[in-house]
Amino acid sequence: MILADSHAHVYSEQFKPDQDAMLNRAYEAGVQTIYMPNIDHTSIDVMLETEARFPQQCHPMMGLHPCSVGKYFEKQLYEVEEWLGKRPFAAVGECGIDLYWDKTLLAEQQEALRIQIAMAKQHKLPLVLHTRDAFRETADLIEAAQDGTLRGVFHCFSGSKEEAEEVIRLGFKLGIGGVATFKNGGLDKTLPGIALEHLLLETDCPYLAPMPHRGKRNEPAYLPLIARRVADILGKDEEEVVEATTRNTEALFVAGV
Repeated sequence: MILADSHAHVYSEQFKPDQDAMLNRAYEAGVQTIYMPNIDHTSIDVMLETEARFPQQCHPMMGLHPCSVGKYFEKQLYEVEEWLGKRPFAAVGECGIDLYWDKTLLAEQQEALRIQIAMAKQHKLPLVLHTRDAFRETADLIEAAQDGTLRGVFHCFSGSKEEAEEVIRLGFKLGIGGVATFKNGGLDKTLPGIALEHLLLETDCPYLAPMPHRGKRNEPAYLPLIARRVADILGKDEEEVVEATTRNTEALFVAGV
């Protein structure tokens, strides 16, 4: 089976000792396509170096992570815009709102997201959204900007059935990762009844490793574990889940590559 990891930080410092072996393990596990979200100006070079070494497997996005949004975020967004004008990227991201660590910069995060929404429209690219403790704030901005051209994914989705249905109404996909395998992750209650056409699979590695690796470093080779769990939750064949989610991922991102 051929899988696509729709969100993986395979350029992370945590993979520096064994990046080649890690990506080979991914390929052997069937993960032939990996989409890499950018974080900020410090991650661009190492992300693009990873793409240069594994051009068939690893595809970069360009954006500014909400946790990297400070008082003077505009300078970083100028750099994002400059890169988007230089060469192809799969998406604008990851971007969004994160209120888990710090609520004092909400206004700045909202403005940074508005600007990146405009970039996605201008470059006709999908948005990859980070929404930690900020689903409502993020969804409201997407709804206000949705003119029929916006598309993308709410990455690392772990919300309620009602939130999942709202994402779908907004024209976005649900990125499903290791949380689906957690005993109290909640996705066993959210996903039943959600059509496969709305789902992407992701690892968000090196974070959020699925069971039985929870608490350890995550990697794309673990994506089949997530696919298997999603298949169990939906009562579907694993191969059907893999084929559908891989097709969905390629349809969303490939136009930008």
